[in-house]
Amino acid sequence: MLAKSNLFLVGPMGSGKSAVGKQLSRLLRRPFYDSDVEIERRTGVDIPYIFEKEGEAGFRQRESETLEILTAMERIVMATGGGAILLPENRRFLAERGRVIYLKTSVAQQAERVRQGRARPLLSNVDPSVKLQALMDIRAPLYTEIADITVVTDNRRVRHVAEDILRELDATGMGR
Repeated sequence: MLAKSNLFLVGPMGSGKSAVGKQLSRLLRRPFYDSDVEIERRTGVDIPYIFEKEGEAGFRQRESETLEILTAMERIVMATGGGAILLPENRRFLAERGRVIYLKTSVAQQAERVRQGRARPLLSNVDPSVKLQALMDIRAPLYTEIADITVVTDNRRVRHVAEDILRELDATGMGR
């Protein structure tokens, strides 16, 4: 079994996984991966296109294949997509192959953060707050199930969240 030298960030869209992951990567001098970026790099198309052509099920299969590869690496920091925890095999990859950090964020904060930025297929043609709440109702128990550490990110600077994670890793003896 692999040593748990990896740090995997999970949480809803808009929780800050990519930004916090990049900051942790700099602080720890480790490579950073964003699973969504890796899916786009491997397929040569963006995620909205994958959703359009293959639906959510097709995207989730590609996501699972990518997570299996990335989680097998060592000493990385990785941000996952918000729905990466939906498939049992993904939760197993994450829990067995690294320390899982749940970036917990309110639906109100998510809605504010996702208002700008890249296209989010699950928020197309819907009321974002209603959809984000529905996703949270399903996903929050799954994030909690596999999390080694939970950190709230509402109204917090990326640097402070990353520093809190490192302190928590040290305090709980999980190491870096």
